[in-house]
Amino acid sequence: MSSDLRDLYQDVILDHGKKPRNARVIEGATLTQPAYNPLCGDKGTLYLSLDAAGDKIIDAAYVGQGCSISTASASIMTDFLRGKTREAALVTFEHFRDMITAAPDEASHRAVPNLGKLSVFSGVAEFPARVKCATLAWHALKAALSQGSDTTAKPVSTE
Repeated sequence: MSSDLRDLYQDVILDHGKKPRNARVIEGATLTQPAYNPLCGDKGTLYLSLDAAGDKIIDAAYVGQGCSISTASASIMTDFLRGKTREAALVTFEHFRDMITAAPDEASHRAVPNLGKLSVFSGVAEFPARVKCATLAWHALKAALSQGSDTTAKPVSTE
């Protein structure tokens, strides 16, 4: 990854970490899912509003406390999810997880084209200790969407 691109990615993560988007409670959310990383103390709750059929994400928000990577990941994820189906959101979770857990020399694997702005987290693969930070909100997403609808679930952990 070029130095300029790395700097741009870092700026995006810092911006979302300092000023997270969608950091709010969605009253009457279809799904809520708490999340907690006991290794570092990052925690939060994901809120999703689904359409009447329960298949499309209409709104997404995340309220939490955590490091810049955890906060930025939740912020960018909630922006990305709007308008996505359950299936597309779960596929995106898999691609995101694959991207940030790929060996650093697998650059082509980490450059997943359909992740758009989420690609700013590709550098996390170089810092394995930060993977749990970047995936906390994503694990909450997977847990919430796997539960069904009208669910407030037990906290998901990234241990």
